[in-house]
Amino acid sequence: MTETTTGRAERSILPPGLGTAIRETAAEIAALVRGAADTARPVPGLEWSIGETAAHLAQANALMAELAAGLQRPYGDGTPGSIAEANARVLADFPERAAGPLADLIEEQADAFLAAVEERDPDEVLATPMGAMDPATLGSYLLTHMLGHGYDLARALGRSHMLDRARVELTLPFMITAMPRVVDPAAVAGLNARFTVRLWGGARFGVTVADGAVRVVDGPVDRPDCTILTEPVTFLLMALGRCGPWGAIARGRALSWGRRPWLAPRFPALFIAP
Repeated sequence: MTETTTGRAERSILPPGLGTAIRETAAEIAALVRGAADTARPVPGLEWSIGETAAHLAQANALMAELAAGLQRPYGDGTPGSIAEANARVLADFPERAAGPLADLIEEQADAFLAAVEERDPDEVLATPMGAMDPATLGSYLLTHMLGHGYDLARALGRSHMLDRARVELTLPFMITAMPRVVDPAAVAGLNARFTVRLWGGARFGVTVADGAVRVVDGPVDRPDCTILTEPVTFLLMALGRCGPWGAIARGRALSWGRRPWLAPRFPALFIAP
């Protein structure tokens, strides 16, 4: 066990730092929501208001807690479109939009997840909206989801977001698992290429596209056609559809090299953000 900044013991079922990141991200999002004077204000880039985004987070955290407890909770078929439909349905059935109650729920359900996941076997297979995952990858999924919408809320409220290199690296287990499931068939049609993606700070993964199929591995691929080096927060924002590759390249936040470096701007478009 390791000790968290709140004095709680963090079990080794989650990678070092993940439990703390989940708890602190939930607390920072809750603080943003509590500070919202008008939860009806729209969120840039989304069809939701601040209150609807917070309600979605509260419901999603509750869903993740139930999944961590080993419960079966069907939620779409794993495709981005079906998950969007499930999100809309659940949101319509949950009318709470007040800042205080939603902020409390976001934190409470993140804590419920952490309590439930401690009871799992590290090798247990859990059903999730994005397919089967072990408990640690489910924790990475929860963190990724909170960071994406935490960024949205921070933008809407004109506040600083909570994304940083350490938290982004903790999202990689989920990203590696999810990427083959959110491939855009039209974007990969006719493409055969090998990518190594490196984040500033050392984390890396490899992606092979061949005959319409995509394989993602932890670590670099051999003889990549294109190596992409990107600032971690920029990587996550591109992966979640919050920014595009050309702006990242123009700001020096993404570089590429190899036999086919021109493939780098195309890479994010191979996937549909869930």
